[in-house]
Amino acid sequence: MGSQSKNRKSQCKPRSNVPHARSSSDKESSMWHTRAPSKKTNRPEVNKIDKFSWLLYIAVSVVLGTITFYYYQKYKNEVSVQTPLPSPKIIADNLTSAAVTPERFWGTYRPQNYFGMKTRSIQSAVVGLMWSTQSTVQGLPNIRHWCNQEDKLPRYTWLAHDGTHFGEQEIMDQTFILRTGFVKRSGGEHGGDWTASIRALPYGKKEDTNKKLLVSLLFYVALDGQGFIKEKLNKHGQMIGIEGETRELGHFRLTFTKSSALQYNFLSTWSPGLHVLLETVIKNMGVFQLHKASQRYFGVIGRNLPEGQPEVNFIAYQVTFQLPYELEIVFESGSNTRHPNSLTGSIFADEFKKYYKEFDQKFERVFGLKAKGYTEDEVIKAKSILSNMIGGLGYFYGKSTVQSRFNVEPVKYWHAALYTGVPSRSFFPRGFLWDEGFHNLLISQWDAQISKEIIGHWLDLINIEGWIPREQILGQEARAKVPDQFIVQHNTNANPPTFFLPLQKLLKDMIASNNEQDKQYLKNLFPRLKAWYSWYNATQHGKSPFTYKWRGRKDNDLHQINPLTLTSGLDDYPRASHPTDDERHVDLYCWMVLASNIMSDIAKELGETHVEYESTYKILSNNNLLDNIHWSNKSHSYADFGLHSDKIVLVKPPLPKNAQPGQPVTKQDKIRLVQKEAKKQFVNSFGYVSLFPFFLLIVEPNSPKLEKILLDLNNTKLLWTRYGLRSLAKTAPLYRKHNTEHDPPYWRGQIWINMNYLAIRALNYYANIPGPYQNHAQYLYKVLRERIVQLVLVEFLRTGYVWENYDDVTGEGQGSHPFTGWSGLVVLIMAEKYD
Repeated sequence: MGSQSKNRKSQCKPRSNVPHARSSSDKESSMWHTRAPSKKTNRPEVNKIDKFSWLLYIAVSVVLGTITFYYYQKYKNEVSVQTPLPSPKIIADNLTSAAVTPERFWGTYRPQNYFGMKTRSIQSAVVGLMWSTQSTVQGLPNIRHWCNQEDKLPRYTWLAHDGTHFGEQEIMDQTFILRTGFVKRSGGEHGGDWTASIRALPYGKKEDTNKKLLVSLLFYVALDGQGFIKEKLNKHGQMIGIEGETRELGHFRLTFTKSSALQYNFLSTWSPGLHVLLETVIKNMGVFQLHKASQRYFGVIGRNLPEGQPEVNFIAYQVTFQLPYELEIVFESGSNTRHPNSLTGSIFADEFKKYYKEFDQKFERVFGLKAKGYTEDEVIKAKSILSNMIGGLGYFYGKSTVQSRFNVEPVKYWHAALYTGVPSRSFFPRGFLWDEGFHNLLISQWDAQISKEIIGHWLDLINIEGWIPREQILGQEARAKVPDQFIVQHNTNANPPTFFLPLQKLLKDMIASNNEQDKQYLKNLFPRLKAWYSWYNATQHGKSPFTYKWRGRKDNDLHQINPLTLTSGLDDYPRASHPTDDERHVDLYCWMVLASNIMSDIAKELGETHVEYESTYKILSNNNLLDNIHWSNKSHSYADFGLHSDKIVLVKPPLPKNAQPGQPVTKQDKIRLVQKEAKKQFVNSFGYVSLFPFFLLIVEPNSPKLEKILLDLNNTKLLWTRYGLRSLAKTAPLYRKHNTEHDPPYWRGQIWINMNYLAIRALNYYANIPGPYQNHAQYLYKVLRERIVQLVLVEFLRTGYVWENYDDVTGEGQGSHPFTGWSGLVVLIMAEKYD
């Protein structure tokens, strides 16, 4: 070993000829003299060693490069789900500020509250209302705060709300009515002033008795992380107002007008968050005795800061009274010095009447229901339904929780704001992607600017992959209403791209307007729509060419007869019983036809490349291709395709093998039993999914398939009822069947207003276009439209609510309520507005 080292050292000595090893004399000699031939050396050995070194170097470099690339890709994949799309935002950061849109800075943007207001800003100060009837005999009162179906209120509904200046709401409790109203007044640099009016009135058969009820109202101000507030007391220690300052509001004051309450209390304290304000109130309550009376009541206890908390961030003003009662709360911005008079009393009343009159006039101008012959009562109900949609708009801020297959654990999206409607103030007070497309069919007719801002906020949530989380749970209050299993959003999961429905008209109007703001909106909109569209094609495609498949179905759930397809929006609607990659979903196919058409139109108008979208639209809208992929000759209808069996039931699981006689057995949920082996076939369960080529106007007007669809629509054994179109045919194996032992049917027979809207819209289209089935479409249009309108209005009158869905046998409202999300489309059906 030692001799080998010596020889190798001597053999390598000539490498001093390498330029960087030369001395200056070497350089000079080599410049003027020709090098004499050297003695023979083992040069091949040297070359061999050099070659080996280079190979080793290359190998190590490749390995290191591969490892580096792997970890780079891993990092890239892990963070891509939480990385914003690098494209200009549609909604500028300051668009919702008091400086740019002061008229919509303040609003009722807390839809989960019976009455609450906030600004469209980050960490907004909030105001809100709580109330209760008093009875110390029964313990702590049941305080109303968040909209809750368990409160069993006979009704709560906005009567009028214009989305900008004013609103009036009626809340019917068991023994009295609350009327909440507000009016805003512009001025100053921080969004202007507003006044809220709260009236409590007795009602019912025992109206005289109810006048003796003892009722408490609590109106509060709470901060969400910045600014300060302090109570303002008179010489008797009674709170008469609140002063404060925040970054967005500057200096402000809240004044409570003089009233005839029996008792006044206040609370000045610290709350851990907006989601526990009610708990903070309850924690700070005590029993008091009415002044000059023997009756006792529960009241808040004054200034009470928890140990270690020097800052007050929550102040509540409590009044206790007997009916009737009225209170005005006046908010005044310190920067608004233009108005000499406060917005109270007759000044408030006059402004309220002015805006109410403008609301009524605009409603008739937009929807024309009186001109169509609707009664005054029907028009009032329609105004209320629209107002519930507008009054249910919320402004949220926070981070979604998301996960991709590259993330071991869920991660946080970026901080984002969302201006959006909500499906239900009581049950779904947050943003849902596919619901919002339907919402904006109505909102855009009322106020196109509001609709453009909503759609812009949603599309600004697109990540670098082109994905939008389908359920937006932003902020403490929104999070508090969501079960844990629905918090995490997965980037493989889509939702129907329903924004293309309202965008059809909005885009035409913006293009025709030739307005610079609209031009900029379209310029920023297109790259985001492009990324969104590309994401669907990249992630939701099927195994076969020109097919599409919803992701997110579980193939290993033993408790579901038919695995849910939550991503489609039609949760338990029957799909292939055994999820596989071979599935083909006809509704998603049709959504992509619509999307391709709109993308082609907008690309042409903006001078962008449109060939890809136009060619895709022409291919997918070809009825021969559609029929080849999705027409079932067995059911003579459009259908999904996949590994499927109709013979599946729920049964009790077998007893454990080691179970002993008499031994207690833990109750187990029923599991599914496949009675007939699944095979690849069409899913021949006729229902809403079968109608999507008709819903989205893809079926040619002269196609025999259209004739069959119209005949099926009018078949009482299938979807036709005296109330509207049921979601699943009576002949389908899963009609009105539970999906698990505990989950009742949802999209398995119920009547849904959004799908009936699409059906009525399609009937109107085919009724007004030449073709052999035009007369049949006209007849069905007239009958179905009348039935849906009557269904919603009659149940609204009977129950006080618009409902999530309706029973196909009785017509009774079902599910969450009030549900003035897409069920509000009945207003468009009444007005016959489908563009």
